[in-house]
Amino acid sequence: MAEPAPKIRTTFICTIPSAVVTQALAQAGADAVVIDQEHGAIGPEHLHAMIASTAGTKCRPIVRVGRCDEAMVKLALDMGAAGITFPLVNTAQEAAECVAMTRYPPRGRRGFGPFIGHSRWGVSLEDYLPKVGGTISCNIIVETKSAIDNIEAICAVEGISALVLAPFDLSVELGCPGQFDTPDFLKAVQQFERATTAAKVPKSAVALTEEQVQSAIARGYASVMMGWDVLMLKNAATRAIRWTT
Repeated sequence: MAEPAPKIRTTFICTIPSAVVTQALAQAGADAVVIDQEHGAIGPEHLHAMIASTAGTKCRPIVRVGRCDEAMVKLALDMGAAGITFPLVNTAQEAAECVAMTRYPPRGRRGFGPFIGHSRWGVSLEDYLPKVGGTISCNIIVETKSAIDNIEAICAVEGISALVLAPFDLSVELGCPGQFDTPDFLKAVQQFERATTAAKVPKSAVALTEEQVQSAIARGYASVMMGWDVLMLKNAATRAIRWTT
């Protein structure tokens, strides 16, 4: 019997195609990194190295695929990913499809082929399924009005590990890009929080300051995404450059 997936509290998003950057974040103590193939510059040639660079740490390498595509999911998991984050999921049926892609039969339809990935977990090929297969996470991004409208049904889908609220995308769709205090946006967030709390589905938030982190935790968010590697690097460089002016 596989152990359940560890709880994740702190996450960083990796958009830079670099095992060095991923390893640094993992060694810093992050519970997870999201290797971003949707908005990042990361192709399959970097995927394995970035996943492998988290070995020896508590950090779980999660891959955000560019779309709900079975081939992308299969590749990421067979490279050793600890889970998949799916974008642009609008309905319960789509969410159930995502779950099926991450689960072996009879619970899903993932094909068996972790010939590379088993080494990330320090197990034999034969032991991958019983020891690791059941710990794979399936995370769904809630970023559209349709997803909010269907949030109660999505929450009822068995096998979802976490629902991730994407405030930037959601605000753009609601016609208030980057305006997180408008009535429509706040109403959508409240609907998301009520549904996930009632269904006891773990939820994740973007929180970029200590105040935002504490607020998210107080509102019942199980995990927080605390920054993007490329923006953290750029912001640190900008601050340093100001020292000379």
